[in-house]
Amino acid sequence: MKEQSIYKSAAGETAVLNLYNDALSHWPIPYTSLDIPTRHGRTFGLSCGDVTAPPLLLLHGAGTNSAIWAGDVAVYGRDHHVIAVDLLGEAGQSAPNRPPWDGPAYAEWLRDVFDYLELPSAAVVGMSQGGWTAVKFATACPERVNRLGLICPGGIVPDKLSFLLRVIPLSLMGRWGARRMVRLLYGRQPIPDGVEEIMITVTSHFKARMGVLPLFTDNALRRLTMPTLLVGGALDALRDMAKVAARLRPLLPDLSVTILPDAGHVVLNSVDVMAPFLLAQEIYEHAVD
Repeated sequence: MKEQSIYKSAAGETAVLNLYNDALSHWPIPYTSLDIPTRHGRTFGLSCGDVTAPPLLLLHGAGTNSAIWAGDVAVYGRDHHVIAVDLLGEAGQSAPNRPPWDGPAYAEWLRDVFDYLELPSAAVVGMSQGGWTAVKFATACPERVNRLGLICPGGIVPDKLSFLLRVIPLSLMGRWGARRMVRLLYGRQPIPDGVEEIMITVTSHFKARMGVLPLFTDNALRRLTMPTLLVGGALDALRDMAKVAARLRPLLPDLSVTILPDAGHVVLNSVDVMAPFLLAQEIYEHAVD
């Protein structure tokens, strides 16, 4: 597959990847880098935690990379062999290829990752576009996903047009626009140090993928028979999490839902509810009217 430029300049690519490498230099637990060949492009990943424990695959969202799991990975790594992979064509170290969302490409890609890592099955947790990717794989290969964690996933209900109309001009407004975007994405949660600078760097140099994630059919979603946890923010500016939950409830036989009242599209501390779910401990359902 022909590679494409996903950055506005070579210097911009260096700036974004330097931020990533700096984050990895402060990774909270020891890790090993993975270089995974797939039919859709080379895939970068991180292997950490207890390598003798059950495997857990983490999938980040659009415009980011596996560094977003830095605040969660130490908890996940206590009881799992954690494998975080960079999505193709996003702001990480995987190939810049952007296969079509329609069709089998993303399920094929994760199948290749699983096969290379010799994973018969694993728990999978995906955030936003990573959640869409997790659902794409789990509906195609349900026997290979033993537990599914979805954090503000795409592909369940249409995205809010109001978000797109706000975020596109904000991305062109430099530091002021970046601050507004961060607040829009985080809801009422405290914004971690450094997030605004990261947002400025990424929006200044990275070419975000255009288009809308395809919606899954009811028949596809019915294939998600594994235990599934949906985590979302009540203040998500991109997706209505109450509507996401309402669509999934009648289709998934083993679904739990946690909607956090102060969270936006970015959900901080999702590990607090996701980790017990992955260990099959009891969790509680929190719905938003």
